[in-house]
Amino acid sequence: MNITWFEFILFSLATFRLTRLIVYDSITSFIRHPFHEIVDTVLPDGTIESYLQIKGSGIRRWIGELLSCYWCTGIWCSFFLFVCFLFHPGLTEPLIIVLAIAGLAAIFETVTDRIING
Repeated sequence: MNITWFEFILFSLATFRLTRLIVYDSITSFIRHPFHEIVDTVLPDGTIESYLQIKGSGIRRWIGELLSCYWCTGIWCSFFLFVCFLFHPGLTEPLIIVLAIAGLAAIFETVTDRIING
């Protein structure tokens, strides 16, 4: 199968957005909650430091590790999008386009925010 550069860029942006959605966005915290716990500790100076703790062992821990790793989740998201596109292009194409647009918008927002706020 040959894909064009345009399709490659669309897949890349869609994978970027889907990965961020799964790993970081609060709207999908219900997916991460069974595998992650945010632990707060009070430092000697009184500030609170939060860190991520992976729950459980075995497969639960493996999924927790996967969901805490942007790079690992990105591989599986790209695989998922590509396989779905191979078998159901008519259903997957709109999803890829929407995710790609959202991904590019997120990049624009980040760049704009850095320019404005330094």
